[in-house]
Amino acid sequence: MARTKTFALTAEELEKFARDGYIGPFDLYTEDEMEGYLKQIRPKLLKTKTSIYADGQTESGNTNLAASYDRHIDVDFLAEHIARPEIVDRVSSILGPDTLCWRTELFPKYPGDEGTDWHQADNFSSVDGSKHPHIVWPEDAEFGGTITAWTAFTEASVANGCLQFIPGTHTSMNYDETKVMEYNPDLINAVEKDGVKRGLFGYDYRQLQKDPDWSPDESKAVSQVMRQGQFILFWSTLMHASHPHSGETDQMRLGFASRYLPTQVQVYPYSDELQEFGARASLEKYGCVLTSGEDRYGHNRFVESTVNGFRFPVH
Repeated sequence: MARTKTFALTAEELEKFARDGYIGPFDLYTEDEMEGYLKQIRPKLLKTKTSIYADGQTESGNTNLAASYDRHIDVDFLAEHIARPEIVDRVSSILGPDTLCWRTELFPKYPGDEGTDWHQADNFSSVDGSKHPHIVWPEDAEFGGTITAWTAFTEASVANGCLQFIPGTHTSMNYDETKVMEYNPDLINAVEKDGVKRGLFGYDYRQLQKDPDWSPDESKAVSQVMRQGQFILFWSTLMHASHPHSGETDQMRLGFASRYLPTQVQVYPYSDELQEFGARASLEKYGCVLTSGEDRYGHNRFVESTVNGFRFPVH
């Protein structure tokens, strides 16, 4: 018998999500619970030898892939987190009963760090040196992109760099992901736009604009303040950004993004390695995680849990 979806979005919430492109925040952990989990996993996060991208090559000393990407595959708490019913029930009420998690990312922001520039992501090819789409929806699909569940592992305030959204911008792309976007580590924390430090981890996202004279209407932007332990859902095609870390507090802001798709979407169909931020890493140990329902298509490779909480490829 199928499990009752206790946390599925209501009809009103689904309508709001369809209109705005995001919804939340929702409670997942108490502040004390989240702080306790952070203390437990910090040593594991620092131990990048267990990451599936630990053998990646880098041209600039960038270890971001091994340290920050897909750590749910080697950190047991993160493996459990991405499958929490509070998240998955809501995701599957949007995407349908059969869902997978294809990527996770840790987003630390330290005092003085720049804000993340406004951007949208449909197939995620723009930061891949090979220019191959990371995800491919069926040709008859009405939309693309991915659902992101962004969880505040620490408090997320305007002062320490919380998310920003421009509601309703998820239905059309202002950027062309087939264009070339050049990685330059010297741009990190070195670019100001209208007096605000904004960048994209060494990329200038403006290089992808369809109209070079266009700029986002920031007058409509919403700052998404979240307490520690909450999460929010949004389409990756929604115009989103984050504030700079003002340095008013010495606390790092840490967010964790888990990204979900229906199982009919193909993940990395043309790639055997991940190329981002001046780094390359093999996808040999990579696999999607089935988070609800079943895989009826056979497009993707999956991973499964073992008794110690780690996950390995299932062919």
